Amino acid sequence: METLTASDAKREFGEMLLKVQKEPIGINKNGKPVAVVLSASEYEQLETLREAWLKIEIQKGIKSVKDGHILDGKKVMDELRQHISNVEI
Repeated sequence: METLTASDAKREFGEMLLKVQKEPIGINKNGKPVAVVLSASEYEQLETLREAWLKIEIQKGIKSVKDGHILDGKKVMDELRQHISNVEI
C-alpha cells in the first residue's frame, strides 16, 4: 500500500483519487498513520462484509441465549472488578 504524508495527500488530491481506484493509500501525519483512503466500491465491499459478520455474531448470541448460556449482570461485573483488582500496573 502506498503511503503519503498529509501534506502530499492535500497537494496531490486529484492524483490520489485516481490511484485509490486501484489500491488503498495510507495517510501519515507527523510520521504516524492516521487514515486510509479507498475507493467507494472497496468501501461498499468492506461494509457488506462487516454487516454479514455482525449478523452472524448476532445469530450466535441469540443461539447462545436460547441454549441457556445467560450470565447474571451483577456476577459479570463482580468478576470484572475482581479481574481488574488482580491486574498489576
